[in-house]
Amino acid sequence: MAYVYLMVAILSEVVATTALKAAAGFTRPLPSLIVVIGYGTAFYCLSQVLRSLPVSITYAIWSGLGIVLVTLAGAVVYRQVPDGPAWIGMGLIVAGVLVINLYSRTVVHP
Repeated sequence: MAYVYLMVAILSEVVATTALKAAAGFTRPLPSLIVVIGYGTAFYCLSQVLRSLPVSITYAIWSGLGIVLVTLAGAVVYRQVPDGPAWIGMGLIVAGVLVINLYSRTVVHP
């Protein structure tokens, strides 16, 4: 169940971060509401994850996948398409998350 909460936390954070640009400094009500609800949901779910997974592993997955997904959302929603080196860097981030999850003894699978 921890990984379900983690995925909901990541997706909520991605939605909130994507809406943050549209909120224009919290001057637009609907995007601002999406930001508040998205981050609230994300942090609640993250707190549930931390009941059973180590904070270091949780944060590595959260931040790594969040970076990639926010970048993809930015490319689709705002047409902010990364260049080649940026994609390579994100590929390395994903590789790091995979190495942690597949090979680290630190990961506790509930």
